Amino acid sequence: MKAIVFGGSGFLGSHVADALDDAGHDVLIYDIKPSRYLRPSQTMITGDILDEKKAAAAVKGCDIVYNFAGIADIDEAGKKPLESVKCNILGNSILLEAARKAKIKRFVFASSLYVYSKAGGFYRSTKQACELLIENYHEAFKMPYTILRYGSLYGPRTDGKNFIHTIIKQALTHNKISRHGDGEEIREYIHVRDAAKGSVEILAGEFANQHVVLTGNQQMKVKDLLFMIKEMLGNKLKLEFLPTRESSHYEITPYSFAPKIGKRLVSKTYLDLSQGMLETIYDIYKQISPLPIYEDIIVRGKNRK
Repeated sequence: MKAIVFGGSGFLGSHVADALDDAGHDVLIYDIKPSRYLRPSQTMITGDILDEKKAAAAVKGCDIVYNFAGIADIDEAGKKPLESVKCNILGNSILLEAARKAKIKRFVFASSLYVYSKAGGFYRSTKQACELLIENYHEAFKMPYTILRYGSLYGPRTDGKNFIHTIIKQALTHNKISRHGDGEEIREYIHVRDAAKGSVEILAGEFANQHVVLTGNQQMKVKDLLFMIKEMLGNKLKLEFLPTRESSHYEITPYSFAPKIGKRLVSKTYLDLSQGMLETIYDIYKQISPLPIYEDIIVRGKNRK
């Protein structure tokens, strides 16, 4: 089938584009910036999702539409509420209309576990609105959909907006990690390649018109994750727990009472959290250090301890 991934130049979108490619689908990537990870077998379209004509032209002839575009960071959404509404709600509505006219076989939307929560601020609100609009399009036009609710993602191709990327970069550059709160918050971390694989598996018929939860198999307290990273870096890392500040993030669970429950998709095989975290450390180290890595051995300069 032919699939188009809006937001396909980004962290999760680029991995989903690769997973679709690996599964034998024809892949188009549509993003406001060219993908650094574009494969020869993939086609790049540079454009804004708010450009109705260009988005509609890109969707024409496609079987599957994935929407990973918009503002995906909670803190950024909190600082830019109007822009979040435009990019997330209006942008998604434009893609829904384009998908309806193109009579696509599945509309796949990247949502979040925060839709279950009272936390998340404007980010949560925009995701909830998008989910309702998608359901409305299904009710009115019988357009098939799958809504994906992701847990805490980590892995290669992240940037400073990702929590794991931020703390590992801080550890490698400052030899410490500062964290607001006591670290008792619980997360279910999932490696981005596992999330991408699941994002393709949901094209199976059983996941049509469903809400699917994609999270990791290993629950962990934030402080335990920090101690694990500390051990991986030779126990020379300083961990600093600062007073709690006001936050839009949840503590123990994102769930509050909600009438619509999502199916949980658990893969039979997945990347172990420890192995995935070690891979992420190496990936970020290569980004910030000019020194080479040979067979997983980091070459340290004299000025490095």
